[in-house]
Amino acid sequence: MKKQTKQQRSNIVNRSMFYIYKHINTNITLDELAKLNSVSKFHFHRIFKEETNQNIFDFITSTRLQKAANLLITNSHSTISEIANTCGYSSHSSFIKAFKSRFSHTPTDWRNFGHKEYSKFLLNEDKEFKNLNFKIEIIPKRKCAYIRHKGYNKSIKNSWQKLKALAYKYEIKDFKQIALLHDNPTITPLDNCNYVAAIEIPTNLKLDISTLEIPQTLCAVFDLQGNYGDVLAFLRYVYHFWLPQSGYEATTLPSFVVYKKNLFLDERKDFDLTFYLPINVIY
Repeated sequence: MKKQTKQQRSNIVNRSMFYIYKHINTNITLDELAKLNSVSKFHFHRIFKEETNQNIFDFITSTRLQKAANLLITNSHSTISEIANTCGYSSHSSFIKAFKSRFSHTPTDWRNFGHKEYSKFLLNEDKEFKNLNFKIEIIPKRKCAYIRHKGYNKSIKNSWQKLKALAYKYEIKDFKQIALLHDNPTITPLDNCNYVAAIEIPTNLKLDISTLEIPQTLCAVFDLQGNYGDVLAFLRYVYHFWLPQSGYEATTLPSFVVYKKNLFLDERKDFDLTFYLPINVIY
């Protein structure tokens, strides 16, 4: 496959995934995704399946349910119907059926206790973060070049090395290293988590790889230092304990981190980062 063709196919998948995450509350159709990428429905469906090993409709359904499962944990003041609508379900009964099929719990059971039971099979370590300090800030929008990685594991290092080489190629100085965390790894198997490695770039810079814009958003902001694996324990604490009691609710936007010290590029495998959690205020 030619380099240009490979990049075009990658751009189609990345553009489509970004669109799906951004519009997860709507009825996303094959027609609009094909139009977004200026290809036929047939070619779009085939390219997405070949590049991701996943049917586009399965991906959309999985994304809706993963978002809903997380919001059921964090947004204790929202009704199940409100969360279903936020994640693109217009029928309450179809949401309950799909959710139980995916997580083996009804949404009500999941919210009450099921998520903790389910999470134990994925992460069996709890860690308490005492005196956890945070700030509430409006984070300005950022333009980023990025590489999407399937799975939360040490092979993420390869994506970061490519981005570092890209920054050198285009002489991007003092670039911010940003990771978008589309999935909550305490309820999603690590191999299935969608991780985006990104570097902030000037708004007028045009590159030959995919770019995205992180929108301006209200965030809870945490500083964190530790070693490989500590981020997972931190995410469990934030999503399962801190957020439900905080007076804030999560949105469908992904959380993200800005590395001051990137464990995937540092030989000692420790990190220093700032974690940004997009939120709404409960009044």
